[in-house]
Amino acid sequence: MATELEIKNLRISFRTDRGLVHAVRGIDLSVEKGETLAIVGESGSGKSVTARSLLGIEAPNCIIESGEVLFQGRNLLAYTEEEFNAIRGRKIAMVFQDPLSSLDPIATIGSQLTEAMILTGRRKPKKERITKEKAYLRAISIMKNVGIPEPEKRFKQYPFEFSGGMRQRIVIAIAVAADPDLLICDEPTTALDVTIQAQILELINTLKKERKMTVIFITHDLGVVANVADKVAVMYAGKIVEKGTIEDIFYRPAHPYTWALLSSVPDPDTKEDMLMAIPGTPPDMINPPHGDAFAARNPYAMKIDFEREPPLFKISDTHSAATWLLHPDAPEVAPPDAITARIIHMKKREAAYNAGQH
Repeated sequence: MATELEIKNLRISFRTDRGLVHAVRGIDLSVEKGETLAIVGESGSGKSVTARSLLGIEAPNCIIESGEVLFQGRNLLAYTEEEFNAIRGRKIAMVFQDPLSSLDPIATIGSQLTEAMILTGRRKPKKERITKEKAYLRAISIMKNVGIPEPEKRFKQYPFEFSGGMRQRIVIAIAVAADPDLLICDEPTTALDVTIQAQILELINTLKKERKMTVIFITHDLGVVANVADKVAVMYAGKIVEKGTIEDIFYRPAHPYTWALLSSVPDPDTKEDMLMAIPGTPPDMINPPHGDAFAARNPYAMKIDFEREPPLFKISDTHSAATWLLHPDAPEVAPPDAITARIIHMKKREAAYNAGQH
């Protein structure tokens, strides 16, 4: 497969009254065409900052200190605002966390859907531009595609007349209206209840397959990405601390932070009444720690963790993690019993599911 997006040594900071906030501290990522990459981490880890750099919508106090963001071979960090305007929506689209704030409350759903198509079409040759009539028919088709009932009626309604799940479907419809090559989903299910979450995730998965899109899915919840992602990058304090395939991360997690994230996901098969919590708080990113940023919250931390930052140790061709526990001289540390039990349960559920498919 061809590489759709490649991020090299990206460093992003923000000017504040207290000093520079080092939000993204030298990350490297790649996504193949048609893949879904999930970027997972708690609030403040740098996930959304990374995503916004792909669309050139950083805050005014943002400083991109170094790196390259190669989309289809071209460095987005060198783009002018005019060049970004040519690809926003058409080549790269984004679905934000809160659907209500993404929609204009005083414009009909139909006008917001068709406006995106017509504006995008204006950049095309005259004979390829979309008329209002064609835009209407396409809008109705897309609304059906994303599961909006009675689209002709809904076309004339306003956002306040839609439920949270339906508003998010409309936001997704607007995002895919111009058939983008890359769809960025920034916490798209956080404000929704569990049943609607599952429907939205299934919708994104279906659209990805039908339209052959590449997807970047940003979330703080590892449980959300289990059936969506092909690859996972776990972020902490502005760095990638572990990355691998979905099987690597769920069945062979290697970083204590990944263990902690997995332990905080409810498991229907566990006998424990309490979920595991990660002790402490993330570090101050104005003065990041010299060593491993997770060391102060890591029950397995060694002296070296407080002194030197670990590199990404290669575990396999698809899997790597930044923890000194992977150094050849480190003591052997097994994942917590809760993680081992979860992996056994997940493998049993997967085997039962696969058996039911045949």
